[in-house]
Amino acid sequence: METAPLKSFATSARTELLREVGARLTSVLAPGSSERVERPSIVASLEDAITEAGGGEAGRKHVIDRAAYMWFNRIVALRFMDANGYTGIGVVSPATDQVGQPEVLAVAKRGQIDGEVVRPAEAATIFGLLSGTVLPSPGGEAQAEAYALLLTSYCRFWNRAMPSMFEAEGDFSELLIPGNLLAEGSVLDRACSVLSAEVCEDVEVIGWLYQFYISERKDEVFAGFKKNEKAGAEEIPAATQLFTPHWIVRYLAENSIGRLWMLNHPNSTLIERMDYYIEPVDEENDFLRIDSPEEITVIDPACGSGHMLTYAFDLLYAIYEEEGYAPSSIPTLILEKNLRGTEIDQRAGALASFALSMKAASKRKRFLKEAVAPRIQVLEPIVFRPDELDFLASGAGDREAEEAFWNMFEHADTFGSLIQADPSMVASASLRLRMLDGAGDMLVEETLDKAKRVITQAEYLLPGYSVVIANPPYMGSKQMNDLLSRFMKETFPEGKSDLFAAFIERCTRLAGPQGLSAMITMQSWMFLSSFEKLRRTMLRKQWIVSMLHLGTRAFDSIGGEVVSSTAFVIENVQSLGRTAASARRGSFVRIVDGKSEAEKITMLDRARHTREAEDGFHGASPEDFAVIPGSPIVYWLSEKMRATFRSERSLRDIADPKQGLATTDNKRFTRLWWEPSHRAIGFGLSRASALRSGLRWFPYNKGGSFRRWYGNHEHVVNWQSDGCEIKAEIARRYPYLNGNVDWVAKNQDSYFSPSVSWSKISSGAPAFRAYPPGFVFDVAGTSMFTESRRERIALLAFANSQLAFEQLSALAPTLNFEVGQVASLPPIEGVSNEMIDRVATLVTSSQEDWDSFETSWGFTLNPIVIVAKSEALG
Repeated sequence: METAPLKSFATSARTELLREVGARLTSVLAPGSSERVERPSIVASLEDAITEAGGGEAGRKHVIDRAAYMWFNRIVALRFMDANGYTGIGVVSPATDQVGQPEVLAVAKRGQIDGEVVRPAEAATIFGLLSGTVLPSPGGEAQAEAYALLLTSYCRFWNRAMPSMFEAEGDFSELLIPGNLLAEGSVLDRACSVLSAEVCEDVEVIGWLYQFYISERKDEVFAGFKKNEKAGAEEIPAATQLFTPHWIVRYLAENSIGRLWMLNHPNSTLIERMDYYIEPVDEENDFLRIDSPEEITVIDPACGSGHMLTYAFDLLYAIYEEEGYAPSSIPTLILEKNLRGTEIDQRAGALASFALSMKAASKRKRFLKEAVAPRIQVLEPIVFRPDELDFLASGAGDREAEEAFWNMFEHADTFGSLIQADPSMVASASLRLRMLDGAGDMLVEETLDKAKRVITQAEYLLPGYSVVIANPPYMGSKQMNDLLSRFMKETFPEGKSDLFAAFIERCTRLAGPQGLSAMITMQSWMFLSSFEKLRRTMLRKQWIVSMLHLGTRAFDSIGGEVVSSTAFVIENVQSLGRTAASARRGSFVRIVDGKSEAEKITMLDRARHTREAEDGFHGASPEDFAVIPGSPIVYWLSEKMRATFRSERSLRDIADPKQGLATTDNKRFTRLWWEPSHRAIGFGLSRASALRSGLRWFPYNKGGSFRRWYGNHEHVVNWQSDGCEIKAEIARRYPYLNGNVDWVAKNQDSYFSPSVSWSKISSGAPAFRAYPPGFVFDVAGTSMFTESRRERIALLAFANSQLAFEQLSALAPTLNFEVGQVASLPPIEGVSNEMIDRVATLVTSSQEDWDSFETSWGFTLNPIVIVAKSEALG
């Protein structure tokens, strides 16, 4: 789908609608306005909405934004319905093959109005405006006002079938309808031209429009992150919305829903339509048993505009059809029996519900007349007063637990589907509600209504789904507000570093025994040490059925190498079957080298058919990952390479890898060595002699660029008086350390000792170097220490070998070579004397090369000059 026109339309439409709705708000709220006279109760509800949103300019801005997106959603929805023939008449579109005004207005001018949609009183007003017998409001235009009444009537009419998209009568948004909809170039006019009949063949367009509509708001939120602002309930939807490309959606659905059906019905023809399905590596006998399509339950706990669910609908429809169900009954069965979605953004939830309704209508046009609502639940904040809790309390249970249950959705607009409902509490609370009676008391009825909404929301979040499918939100802990950060640490300690990681945990808890979780997330959980506990838990309680390792550029809508991602399907393992499951091999396809979606799709197709490692296809099991320190998901390793990690010894047994100093202010405390006076630098000293010298500057190992064997001696650090200035700054900057500066100035006992060092971050292979005595070392110039020079040379021989590089690539695929990862390398025993001599020669040659440049403090004479002098003396 060509998305550039959609983006241009959505972003400009937002700007125009905000302006138009703002102008209407000012007009409606003006003293003595016609709306105040004719519709005072609705004006009052509008003013209440402004007050609830904070009042003043902030409240007005919030209401304007809300009404603008509501009208955007309605116009887009009606255009989509017009284009597909669901409205019966062009509500926002001209008649077929015509241009100009909406068909419904043109027909009204001819004296025809649908009495089922428009009430007689309003029809009379419309006819009067069009004939001139009824005058428009002051400053208004008769035709525009007539169309506004028609459009409002159709929105009310479709409320019966799609209440989340079209509000009921009396909603204040009716007063804020944009005034220029009939103008050339208006939002309505451009909706009809951009959303052509061809574009509207695919409901996917709804998701793209939503992403583009909120893109400017998303930019604002990310700009705030750069200023260290945190995301709250208002910012999270915009910050985390990302539309999933259709081919990735298909991969996830086909390898979860489709896979489940194929395992239970191996002769099914469903496989013929699943172009992204990856067949199991080994024969499988232990899986969730499904007899009927009605047994398959699917939820997207962060459903956005519903893209995952709409393709799930397609797959499920094919399954029902294959099983011989009547086509007229299938859409309703799917929406009632199979599909669920939860969301924190009301706008996105409305679009998801609409998209599913459109899917159903595409299979049966009479569906929209049946008023079957898709099971999309927008999780809203609900909180109870103490007197309400007194009323709801059972008096027999744990009062504290009951209060926590009733108030668990207090921050639903922030925590969303991460909220976990206790099944036993839901059951007992439901029973309690059936025993309570409002007895006509309005306040009690209000409490009971809130309680019922808690039960409804909780029921969506109960475990037991056959399939959980999601593109969960991404947000690092640095962007979370205090409320969300605390919640993450308390509830999802293994995934607290990012929302997507917490959702990995949450999705597996939503899935039932042997249920499947299909997700696309950032790839960082596969490798980084901060997610090691998450990986270990996953490999113990689940097994990876299938993975599509995408890398960067999996989203053409995101330019450059911004996000590295992976799509995968994992299965919950029953406790009795965990030993057997640890050996079950999943299918892994590596397409990280593809530079676009098209290239990655081609690579996937080739790997699916050849199933060869050279084409990126691999098989690996949980026990294959467990043997590697940190359990990274390095599925591409050969069995021989995995075997090298089975050594009982590691580098930390023969060397001592350490992190070094973080100065807290490099501009203040470090220099290039030629900047201070040469006489002020202490070269080759021990820590004790450095302290006695009284000198200010000492050689500083900061890592640096790729260089093996020797070199990168460029910086000096202020370590006068054993670093007293740096330590004072550490203590000032981090008072919570209570003077324990060793947390920042780490491993001071090893300063000035000879070492083997490497740069922590690399763009390729790591490079290890020998450092002579006299250096303070930095956190980026991480180092290893041994007792003898021979041991250091042997260490260099191994660390710079191809074997060590392959092993480190498994431990640190992100090329961030941490101390712990290097320390866990399995060493080679018994390096020969011949190898020691060769490596020592390499170190000497590298030192001579380094010292041949004027930028080295060991420089004496340029080699070219030496050669020239030698030839002259000839």
